[in-house]
Amino acid sequence: MLSDPLFLLVVVACGAVAIILIMGISTFGKGGVENGKRANKFMRWRIIAQFIAVVVIVTFVYIRRQMGG
Repeated sequence: MLSDPLFLLVVVACGAVAIILIMGISTFGKGGVENGKRANKFMRWRIIAQFIAVVVIVTFVYIRRQMGG
C-alpha cells in the first residue's frame, strides 16, 4: 500500500490537516486580537484542507473497491 501514490496523497492530506490544526490551536493560545484573527484564518484553512482530505479519501476507497481490493 505504501507504493500506491493515491494512498500517499491521503497521508499527505491528513498530515496537512493536522499541521494546520496545530498551528491554529497554538495561535489561539497566544492571545491578543491579532493572533485571534490569525488563528481564525488557520481554522478556515483547516476546513478547506479537511474537505480536500475527505475527497481524496473517498476517491481512494472508491478506486480500491473498483479494483477489487
